[in-house]
Amino acid sequence: MTGNIMLLAAATAVGATVFAIGSLAGETPAARPVSPIYGVSLPEGYRQWELIAPALEDAPLNELRVVVGNDIAVKAYRNGTLPFPDGSVLVKLAWKRTPSAEFAPASVPGAATTVQVMVKDAKKYAASGGWGFGRFINGVPADQAQHETCFACHEARVNNHDYVFTRYAP
Repeated sequence: MTGNIMLLAAATAVGATVFAIGSLAGETPAARPVSPIYGVSLPEGYRQWELIAPALEDAPLNELRVVVGNDIAVKAYRNGTLPFPDGSVLVKLAWKRTPSAEFAPASVPGAATTVQVMVKDAKKYAASGGWGFGRFINGVPADQAQHETCFACHEARVNNHDYVFTRYAP
């Protein structure tokens, strides 16, 4: 009986350690911060997603940007599918544009500014054109006031393209 108790205690300790390490590493969905209003989080592994298009934002933002998408979004872009199907996720990474030290006419990424996420779920986000939005600075969601501007901007400028600015760069 004592051996069983020791085995149970050891298993419990290992389980608790694995849970604690997983929680610290952000492995549990509950531990990932979500945007106000929409409840969108940074998708796991988005830095390995396929490139949709780069962009250059002039003053006042003066940023280099790149949009990546999950497999559903990439397939929709390639097939010219509008509206985007539910499950499409787009992520825009942005950096301050900095002159290259090695090649004067070039710009290179400087400090990271934001990571912005769009998640398509026509039912869940019916009030915002079927899209949920998230804007993150250093991995932390921006405040509610910033998120209140997301859909209004997309609605005013790209409602004819399923509220998506980015066009595919083949």
